[in-house]
Amino acid sequence: MCGIVGYIGHRDAYPIVIKGLQRLEYRGYDSAGIALYDGTNIKLSKTKGKVSDLRNKLEDEISTSGTLGIGHTRWATHGVPNDINSHPHYSNSGDLVIIHNGIIENYDTLKKELSKRGYVFKSDTDTEVLVNLIEDVKKNEDIKLGKAVQIALNQVVGAYAIAVFDKSKPNEIVVARLGSPLAIGIGEDEFFIASDASPFIEYTKNAIYLEDEEMAIIRRNKEVKVRKIKDDTLVDPYMQELKLNLEQIEKGGYDHFMLKEIYEQPSAILDTFRGRLLTNEAMIKLAGVEDNMKKFLAADRIIIVACGTSWHAGLVAEYIFEDLARIPVEVEYASEFRYRNPVITEKDIVIAISQSGETADTLAAIKLAKSKGAFVFGVCNVVGSSIARETNAGAYTHAGPEIGVASTKAFTTQITVLTLMALRLARAKGTISSSEFRHHLIELETIPSKVEEALKSDGYVQAISEIYKDAKNFLYLGRGFNFPVALEGALKLKEISYIHAEGYPAAEMKHGPIALIDEQMPVVVIATKKGHYEKVVSNIQEIKSRKGKIIGIVTKGDKSVKELADHVIEVPETIECLTPLLTTIPLQLLSYHIAVMLGKNVDQPRNLAKSVTVE
Repeated sequence: MCGIVGYIGHRDAYPIVIKGLQRLEYRGYDSAGIALYDGTNIKLSKTKGKVSDLRNKLEDEISTSGTLGIGHTRWATHGVPNDINSHPHYSNSGDLVIIHNGIIENYDTLKKELSKRGYVFKSDTDTEVLVNLIEDVKKNEDIKLGKAVQIALNQVVGAYAIAVFDKSKPNEIVVARLGSPLAIGIGEDEFFIASDASPFIEYTKNAIYLEDEEMAIIRRNKEVKVRKIKDDTLVDPYMQELKLNLEQIEKGGYDHFMLKEIYEQPSAILDTFRGRLLTNEAMIKLAGVEDNMKKFLAADRIIIVACGTSWHAGLVAEYIFEDLARIPVEVEYASEFRYRNPVITEKDIVIAISQSGETADTLAAIKLAKSKGAFVFGVCNVVGSSIARETNAGAYTHAGPEIGVASTKAFTTQITVLTLMALRLARAKGTISSSEFRHHLIELETIPSKVEEALKSDGYVQAISEIYKDAKNFLYLGRGFNFPVALEGALKLKEISYIHAEGYPAAEMKHGPIALIDEQMPVVVIATKKGHYEKVVSNIQEIKSRKGKIIGIVTKGDKSVKELADHVIEVPETIECLTPLLTTIPLQLLSYHIAVMLGKNVDQPRNLAKSVTVE
């Protein structure tokens, strides 16, 4: 939930750390702080607010010299966002400084014990408890920092990625992780630490990603030593070459990352099926599926676990898998699945979906499913992420970095991968004919250009947004494959504009929600020609007779809805199962423009963070 950055080397640490925090601000942005060490003095500055607020404050109050630095951008868990609760935190002696992403669940018990020993706490955070626990172990055992961290972490319950240094050791930083990501960039006589690789991609392409329950001692002029936290055994770390480039994490002339990412969807979808969708050969190649085809063909059912937007992608996949491959599918919120003693057998396939690959609830659901003997297949966007390592097999989306907190291209690329999977299984099972299969491949290949066409409605969507920006409620309706799109459209509006919105199956409107409809209620209805079109037109008539304002998402050339709706936004025609890849585009644009017109922070909506690595 928080972003952590660190540097130790021959350069000034401050420019690297502050820039790194700006790149990680999507992970949390209610407060921020930096500690710099020049070998003599620790200089610390932190504040409630954005990284820009920290920069303005820090450069006025402390010297920015020093070749060791750690920084933190926070999404508050323990303690309200304020200057005191912001990271980094000192130990009582002032010798140790720590930054922390995660939650220490037994912090209260530890805090009471440390208080009995004379420790005094200034903040409400679990992090200050952790740094004092490390100091207490170090002092009582008379041991070095690395060993003290290892012993202390064996006493805590929860999740963490930490970086801590001791002012008596100006050339050393100790880091550790459990449940929260941590990357170490390896340069020439310099090391970088971050929640993901974006803070250091211009300095090095070599990185080590710590696994759960691993820690590393990072010293200048020495190789990184990685150890197991439980038993202190040495680990031979795997160094990987980063594929990320700087252009991918810059705005590229767009006003917001979200708008950039909406417009990147044609190329992101193309990149996701590139090399996998072989239309001329009438083939789909997905290594993770091919290598485990027997398990997929023998499966009694598929269980999809995910959260948020990824859950909505899973709902679309439910329709696609059942329609094409005739496999029963259940879609579960990972946060509920992990706690309700679900019935899972060795005949089940569990598909776990996550943009970041670090979602805590989804990771816990994976571990539960594996413990029951299920085969677990991951769909995520981040190479080397926890979910990619924890699952039995998987397929990456190739959306590229998604910085905007409200997912857009993650949603469409997840649907793309899941569609490829469903089509491949359908062909293997014989539930789709050769001609139908080829027709689906041809249509899928046209989707990037059709998304480009759908994006041309942007100006018209902006005009509609101006009309409805002050509405207090929205209703989104869809049927079949587009019911999940209605849910996703409502979620986008809630996330970034803070307008209350609900998504419903169109047929369910008369079972309750119709009571909400009056002349003040905008109703967004997805009414493409494919999929229960006449039924949806009937639903629109019911809304119109109650004076609701109708925004219709329709197939190009539609006439029936145009006669009824106040506004229609056209999308190109395609086969029914692929319509979600097009109908979601105007809904993303609608939420974006309304939020901008209301003056909201589109990329960093309040109370949200991009990667939910804690419960």
